[in-house]
Amino acid sequence: MTRVVVDVMPKPEILDPQGQAIARALPDLGFDNVRSVRQGKRFEIEVGEGGDALDVARRAAEAMLANPVIEDFSVHLAD
Repeated sequence: MTRVVVDVMPKPEILDPQGQAIARALPDLGFDNVRSVRQGKRFEIEVGEGGDALDVARRAAEAMLANPVIEDFSVHLAD
């Protein structure tokens, strides 16, 4: 079994109100050097033997996990 990680993030040109809210709140918690935050999603997919795990995860991201209009994604093997 292979574990693959899919990270999904808003495209740089897309506004990220959740990330902005986090960035505004962090100084109140003592994180004064944070200039910006982008919030995304992380998926961990376990793929059984007999297939290309990276390809399976990439196709899943294209079909369901990411919205290609507003999000980019990356796929890599888990540590």
